[in-house]
Amino acid sequence: MTNTTQTLTRPDAPSSASAHAGPPKLTPVELRAAQIETLETPRLKYGFLARMLFKQMDLVYGRERTLVKFTMLEFIARVPYQAWERMGYLSMSRHRRRSALAKRVYERIVETREEQDNEQWHLLILQDIVQRDGTKQSFVLHRLAPWLVAFFYYHVSWLLFLVRPELSYRLNADFEDHAEHEYMSYVAEHPELEHVPAPTTYAAEYGEYASVADLLRQIGHDERVHKLDSLVNMRAPRFQDVPDAKHTAMTARR
Repeated sequence: MTNTTQTLTRPDAPSSASAHAGPPKLTPVELRAAQIETLETPRLKYGFLARMLFKQMDLVYGRERTLVKFTMLEFIARVPYQAWERMGYLSMSRHRRRSALAKRVYERIVETREEQDNEQWHLLILQDIVQRDGTKQSFVLHRLAPWLVAFFYYHVSWLLFLVRPELSYRLNADFEDHAEHEYMSYVAEHPELEHVPAPTTYAAEYGEYASVADLLRQIGHDERVHKLDSLVNMRAPRFQDVPDAKHTAMTARR
């Protein structure tokens, strides 16, 4: 069970796969409100695998919150969605003769792909900021290590989904909840970011923000949306169990 008070429904949910638009983009006022809500909301009670992953990250990159550490988190964050996408296509192949079910499976694939792409933008944006700051990154710590962790995380997510999909969704919810709180806490720890202009390298794809603080708040809110999506999917974890009403529970409260 969860200990979060955040809303698990999206009142403005899309009615078809083609209407998916990803996490909502918030105004500066909404972003500040989202940060306050995150910091006032207790973290989920993380499971063993999630706690092990977070401790591993702390051992390798330190307990301090840094942008370089966040790039490692985002490198790993795409992995569950890649595993679910693969399982979705396998399921759609099996159920292709059942049109209604195949359509629901495809809609879940679309959702999964969009969340994966959103995490990819996070990685590109953070890497751009880190490079602008001139931070050095070693091959072992910042290329090899995250690849090894991602390789392990992918297969754990895939295996859990195969055996008990709700556990795979719960592991991702733990990961996204951790990321949400880390981003919002980092912004609170660094008020100087309110006066640092956000880079516009990926503004056309991700949106324009006046400051790095608001950009990181938006990324943190995206993680909240991903978390809530995973908690919703836990209620109907198997593709064949996806109800039509699922479309009304796919967006998080701003």
